[in-house]
Amino acid sequence: MSGFDKREEGFEKKFAHDEELRFKAGARRNKLLGLWAAEKLGKSGADAEAYAKSVILADFEEAGDEDVFRKIRKDLDDGKVDVSDHQIRRTMDELLSTAITEIKGGI
Repeated sequence: MSGFDKREEGFEKKFAHDEELRFKAGARRNKLLGLWAAEKLGKSGADAEAYAKSVILADFEEAGDEDVFRKIRKDLDDGKVDVSDHQIRRTMDELLSTAITEIKGGI
């Protein structure tokens, strides 16, 4: 194997690793976001966990974060919880950072 082939293989492995990290971080962020929204909606225990799972599943509707945002927005509106779009998006960003840190830390 030439040096170029080894380098190409290294880039491919890094890309695959980065994609796996991105997927895991997104799923973990969605769970944390679901638990955050569940608390706002007055859910706890098994109800909060079930709600968090529904947020994770919402992410499979389309690429990107808009499907998750729409679910959270609708559910908070239906529950008459006063949270701005900005707060939801900021929480999504903060929890993504938290999720990445947890995954890299082995949590």
